[in-house]
Amino acid sequence: MKAKDRILIIDDDSDILDSLSRILMFEGYAIETAKSGQEALKKSREKIFSIALIDIKLPDFEGTQLLSRMEKTDPKMRKVIITGYQTLENTREALRLGADDYLVKPIKTEELLDTVRKQIEERSKEFEDKYVLL
Repeated sequence: MKAKDRILIIDDDSDILDSLSRILMFEGYAIETAKSGQEALKKSREKIFSIALIDIKLPDFEGTQLLSRMEKTDPKMRKVIITGYQTLENTREALRLGADDYLVKPIKTEELLDTVRKQIEERSKEFEDKYVLL
């Protein structure tokens, strides 16, 4: 991690926001949180995030709806759906709508960190492939 990568965590459960935030801050990431889809949309317009961790069930709309509605960035903000209700149907739907990965609650710390590292590497590679001249 060269500079502090900024991560947006979107979940209506304060305990989950708190625990994911603490784990990721301890690893050196800059963290912002949102408790609704509307709040997440507002924040994604105001700042650039490397990754958004998006709960599939939000109070105002489905997390999958955020996948296409969040601010487009270049390189692309990576989006990871988080759910406690995994089904083959919602996994396929999330991936079809643009999710880059999928985590199932309860999330193990190492699984969270591995997923975040992988997504940041992918984002960095996208940037390098597009902008670095050899």
